[in-house]
Amino acid sequence: MSEYDLIVIGGGSGGLEAAYRANKLGKKVLVIEKGDLGGTCVNVGCVPKKVMFNTASIAESYKEGIGYGFEFKENPALNYSVIKQKRDAHVAGIVGWYEPWLEEEGIGLVKGHASFVDKSTVRVGESSYRGQHVIIACGGRPSVMDIEGKEFLWTSDDFFKSMHALPKKVAVIGAGYIAVELAGIFAALGSQTSLLFRFDAVLRKFDSLIRDALMDELQHAGVDLVPRTVVKALKKRDDGLLDIVTTDGRKLEGFERVLCVIGRVPNSDILNLENAGVRTDESGYIVTDEFENTNIPNIYAIGDVNGKKELTPVAIAAAKKLIERIFNGKASSKLVYDYIPTVVFSHPPIGTTGFTEEEAKAKFGEKQVKVYSTSFENMYYAPTEIETFTKMKLVCVGDEERVVGIHLIGRGADEIMQGFAVAVLMGAKKQDLDNCVSIHPTASEELVSMN
Repeated sequence: MSEYDLIVIGGGSGGLEAAYRANKLGKKVLVIEKGDLGGTCVNVGCVPKKVMFNTASIAESYKEGIGYGFEFKENPALNYSVIKQKRDAHVAGIVGWYEPWLEEEGIGLVKGHASFVDKSTVRVGESSYRGQHVIIACGGRPSVMDIEGKEFLWTSDDFFKSMHALPKKVAVIGAGYIAVELAGIFAALGSQTSLLFRFDAVLRKFDSLIRDALMDELQHAGVDLVPRTVVKALKKRDDGLLDIVTTDGRKLEGFERVLCVIGRVPNSDILNLENAGVRTDESGYIVTDEFENTNIPNIYAIGDVNGKKELTPVAIAAAKKLIERIFNGKASSKLVYDYIPTVVFSHPPIGTTGFTEEEAKAKFGEKQVKVYSTSFENMYYAPTEIETFTKMKLVCVGDEERVVGIHLIGRGADEIMQGFAVAVLMGAKKQDLDNCVSIHPTASEELVSMN
């Protein structure tokens, strides 16, 4: 039986980072991956999604260009097969780089399904491997509703893997960030798009300013918002189109595609964790403490499979901290999850970090919280007939007005957020922002001149 200092189950962003860091510290490392290296982010997530976000943004720029005086002799048309081929080639290039890189670094790789034999032994096919430490970083997969006609549902994975042409009419079921991103892409590229969700608003865990603003923007973009809707069944018609039947008896008709984007489930159920004694919660997420420890001393879990914050950079950051603690003597090394910035590549994009207004009031007390907000038309849109607004909010706490949350929606919010997230992490106060000389004319200057 082959012996390793570290076995990593999962060759996604977090797993590969852990393997690389441990290898650099002189440890013998094995990565086990049953699918394509790179995980969700590279294959069916961040990377191909950003290509499609950019594609949709270019489509929008044609409309914006008219306001600037550009005259287009004919309506621009997207050859979807071209961008799909280029997107897939970009992804394939990244994926194809990993295996020779692992070999060059001296990191072992086994392709196949990992199954625990005991707390230190993992089996793949007919071979077994023993690790002094085991990191589980096997990610998750799209959740699919168990309804009549579920075989006709597509997931976000199918959007990237199987969609060879844009549907003329499409329904997206879901209210999370992936759902609103896909709805925005479809609408910008010309598909008649409906967004179905169970409650009154999308992005319910985001700040109220973001939720309300995005709902307005989706409607302005032509997305048909269908709130308070629970899907009961999907019916395929003789003409091949799909009808959606809701639990309250409504029928939404004539969709070429229906995408189920209601979240993801962890891949913990395929590992035979019971053989190692690793505990999961009722949703299947592996239970870990603040140091990413499971209940078994030599087994750890990072990334989407532990459900703390399902974002690629979080998995990478957690991997770095964990390896420093296990192999480099830094006993207190851990990822702090309080101020993690994130971006939703909706149209327009959203950037956010820290506490929402609602969360801050619950944690610090309503009297301790002071909120600054602004809404304005980005100068970019001034020559156009397009009605869209950039909105910003600062959430501050205490007499010194420490900034504990920043929430943005509007053109450039995705790029603005990163720098301000550093300031929040360092404990910036409202006065620090006020003291910063603004860069004019930009949208970001509003964050340092907010009254």
